[in-house]
Amino acid sequence: MSEPEQLESTPAAKPTSDTPAAGADSDAAVTLPGDIASDTETIVHVMRHGEVHNPKGILYGRLPGFSLSVAGRSQASSVARALSEHDISLVVASPLQRAQETAEPIAVQHGVVVRTDDNLIEAGNTFEGLRVSVGDGALRKPRHWWKLRDPFTPSWGEPYLQIAHRMLAAVNKARVEAAGHEAVLVSHQLPVWTLRRFLEGKRLWHDPRHRQCSLASLTSLVYQGDTLIDIVYSEPAGESDPRVTGA
Repeated sequence: MSEPEQLESTPAAKPTSDTPAAGADSDAAVTLPGDIASDTETIVHVMRHGEVHNPKGILYGRLPGFSLSVAGRSQASSVARALSEHDISLVVASPLQRAQETAEPIAVQHGVVVRTDDNLIEAGNTFEGLRVSVGDGALRKPRHWWKLRDPFTPSWGEPYLQIAHRMLAAVNKARVEAAGHEAVLVSHQLPVWTLRRFLEGKRLWHDPRHRQCSLASLTSLVYQGDTLIDIVYSEPAGESDPRVTGA
């Protein structure tokens, strides 16, 4: 797909400030009770960063020093062009370098400064810095197998529910500030995909090989007032393989 108008729409769970989304704890606020008029449409585009320069193919997680590759910079520019006619009033990114670099051309296009929100950061992972491809690297060594004992939380990293809650906090903050306009939040594959599953009321544990979250893709959350009415997925920079570790 080359344009954001070519979208895949997913019916939203339509949480309100009084009704937590499925998969959430009962005390988790899904939307903010606000002063946003019920007929005001706000769109929060949650974006995955572009391709990273990672010649060793490691799971870099939150490690510093991983910048976009040449292809990744091209992907970021493609998304900036695709969003050039959109009413973007706010651009926010994870503190990690690859997310900041992805956000920059979009911010420049719309004359705003990239803000940073730690809630958009990559998920914590005990395999950080290691190769974890199937049949290769850390997963072949028995000393690491205990980390895989619980795929539901998961045992090898940050709990899915914690990821969902912090991502939703970032989204809610952005949608209130950008009310009546559009915002772009640049994050990472697992956080973006976890947020989407949370909002769709699906179980949070999943097969990572089947994530619909290509490099530089947009998962666009459409709000009417405080109510989420639609989730729209698009790939302005093209499709990428979710099975490629460290992309």
